[in-house]
Amino acid sequence: MPNLPLSFLHRPADAAVVQPWLLVLMHGVGSNEQDLFGLAPYVPRNFHVLSLRAPYAMGPSAYGWFEFSINRVGDRIINEPQEAAARQLVAQTLAAAAQHFGIPPERVVAGGFSQGGIMALSVLLTQPALLHAAMVMHSRLLPQVLPLLATADELQGKQLWLSHGTSDNVIPLAAAHAIRDLVKTLPVELSYAEYPSAHEIIQEELVEAMGWLETLEA
Repeated sequence: MPNLPLSFLHRPADAAVVQPWLLVLMHGVGSNEQDLFGLAPYVPRNFHVLSLRAPYAMGPSAYGWFEFSINRVGDRIINEPQEAAARQLVAQTLAAAAQHFGIPPERVVAGGFSQGGIMALSVLLTQPALLHAAMVMHSRLLPQVLPLLATADELQGKQLWLSHGTSDNVIPLAAAHAIRDLVKTLPVELSYAEYPSAHEIIQEELVEAMGWLETLEA
């Protein structure tokens, strides 16, 4: 097993796969690496699957990528140094895992739910040389990332799966619309979907997201 900057669980790609891909999954706030590892049986077998544990302990078996609070008007105030450090840890983990498995960036995908989706999206938009695509579910865009956006040339040909629930009561649907509107201004191929769900991954969403993974080409 690789020695990576973050704790993880690993489901290997099928041994017969000549050119495997790598999917790195990141859980939401207050959860752990076991959470999205539950998706591993559904992921195409040409993928190595790594499910990461966020770096900041929040309680027993509960971790986050960064702390945040909500002010009186409902705005989220994030711990910016924690977020920047976590984003760098994710980038280092992507690079180290890809190197360990001998997988080029053209076959690397970062995926995440909620706060984990924030990290996947942020890495795609700021350090696209590390990966080919991101799978972002029920998440949002950090305004702190906007000044760090990669150039159009660097983002050319990247792909993004973006999905959200129309009844999400944790991160509103408007957050997904904001991501969609930004990505439409970038040379990133967007696959966007809304589902009749709350802050959760429903079966239809899972099936279609896994189908999207199968369409990716290096």
